[in-house]
Amino acid sequence: MLLSWLRRHRTQGPRCASERRFRPSLELLSERICPAAPHFIGSAQASVDAAGALTVSWKEAGLGDNVNVDYTMTADASGQFQWFNHGGNKPQGQPFQFGPTTLSASGTFASGKNGNITASLTIAAPPPTQEILDAGTSSNWVLKETVSYSNITLTDTTNGIPATVSPTSVGPVTIVVPT
Repeated sequence: MLLSWLRRHRTQGPRCASERRFRPSLELLSERICPAAPHFIGSAQASVDAAGALTVSWKEAGLGDNVNVDYTMTADASGQFQWFNHGGNKPQGQPFQFGPTTLSASGTFASGKNGNITASLTIAAPPPTQEILDAGTSSNWVLKETVSYSNITLTDTTNGIPATVSPTSVGPVTIVVPT
């Protein structure tokens, strides 16, 4: 019965032009299904450690298995350097101001077999210039730096996806600069 139905429709010929052009073919499943849909999980977290370094930590998923992904973090650093004696007194005059100075860090991370990356990038606090170091007139003086970071950004440069960073500004934090 089924054969008679097929035979009857075959002999009738195509009903329209699109039926004549249709040719079924095989295609790869990977061409049809693309599981990679990169996205950040929540916000990237920014923090400053006791050494004045800025660290941004994040998790990104939907990357596909064993994929290398490049990231770039940028931030504007502002602050000042000031010499203090061991009694905690600062000399008269203005502290050495700096910034805003744009700092950046980059890194490449592998997604592994689960298609996600949990990582962090760190930017060290800006170092003092030679002029600032020369201003310390005695070995009894201690150099302190106060630094703040603003306009903090993180971007997956491989896929062109920016992360939401929280908070976008951190600091100020004061640290003793080793001399």
